[in-house]
Amino acid sequence: MNQDGPYLWQKTPLILSAPISRLLGVNAFLKFENVHPSYSYKFRGMSLFVHEAMKRQGQDVHFVTASGGNAGLAVACAANVAGARCTVYLPEGAAESTVELLKAQNAEVVIAGKFYQEAFNAAQQRTTTDKNAIVVPAYDNPVLWEGHSSMIVETFEQLKQWSVTEPDAICCSVGGGGMLAGIIVGCQKVKWEHVPLVALETMGSNCFHHSILLNSSGSSIFATELPPYVTKVHDESSQLDLAHFNSFHSKASGSLGASQPATGTVRMALERKGGIRCVTIPDELCMQSAIAFANDHKTLVELACSTTLSAAYKPQLLDAVIPPRSDGRKRNVVFIVCGGFKVNLGELAQYEEELKAEIERNVTGSWEVILNDGHIVNVDYTV
Repeated sequence: MNQDGPYLWQKTPLILSAPISRLLGVNAFLKFENVHPSYSYKFRGMSLFVHEAMKRQGQDVHFVTASGGNAGLAVACAANVAGARCTVYLPEGAAESTVELLKAQNAEVVIAGKFYQEAFNAAQQRTTTDKNAIVVPAYDNPVLWEGHSSMIVETFEQLKQWSVTEPDAICCSVGGGGMLAGIIVGCQKVKWEHVPLVALETMGSNCFHHSILLNSSGSSIFATELPPYVTKVHDESSQLDLAHFNSFHSKASGSLGASQPATGTVRMALERKGGIRCVTIPDELCMQSAIAFANDHKTLVELACSTTLSAAYKPQLLDAVIPPRSDGRKRNVVFIVCGGFKVNLGELAQYEEELKAEIERNVTGSWEVILNDGHIVNVDYTV
């Protein structure tokens, strides 16, 4: 990617994790996307969006968004670095820490309505009264995907230092599908279309997994019966069915909780040569992985990010989605450490307490993980 502005992303580290590689019996590579100014991969797509808009409309462009999550912070950071105006609309009850983070990036914060939809409507309304205002999408936009794709182009180059031409798999978490779309586009650029992609979500915020199954031929109960809080909607333009979540039932939904996935992401996933391997996991597995990662790599990650890392800390799970090679060679697996600002030391301590209570309550010794069309893997929580 030609980074012809001072406000585009910088290359992020790719490291070979000794503890995770040893645990899994693979070469585990971690792409650290949490080192961007906004603490997440979203800075890539948002900074490209800001850059392209300013090339078209000039320095007076006003970026408007209604996200109080990682997308909103990424827009604020990108606009701040570029010297552009940014306004973030939030509903009542938004965390004061979020407001302060946004203001620290010189963003104007407007509280509008009690619910997200009201804040979003207010952001949309701003474009009718301010000719310079444009609404920045959170995840469903090809410019964002183009920016996100750079993480795969970087990974392609970085793996060469270990003489790896392509990985055996790339693992990432999925919310609305913006990052996954970027990964798919990036794989096309480096001719990794056949490399398996493992898309991980949490139970209660897994709109992508359900959407893939709505357009597939799965026959399990998980594949054919939607939860009561999910509605099937039909997209006329793509002729795809999508799972629309009317409410969320996961602790990770603050970042992974998209009402429905980007249609373009679902379409590209269904058409992709190497396919997509969908995984739905319980919150407890995310919490356990976040704690293990903090201990191993001295890094805090929010649950949306540790969703990916669940496959890094459970050999049984990784082997189920990416079986060992028939030739006996070590697998090379890339884990996208996508980042996110919604984490602190207190929350990790709380997760430890919740896990203790859950393990006392659940005497089975395992948690259920759902793969692809409904195959259940019982993952041992004691190892």
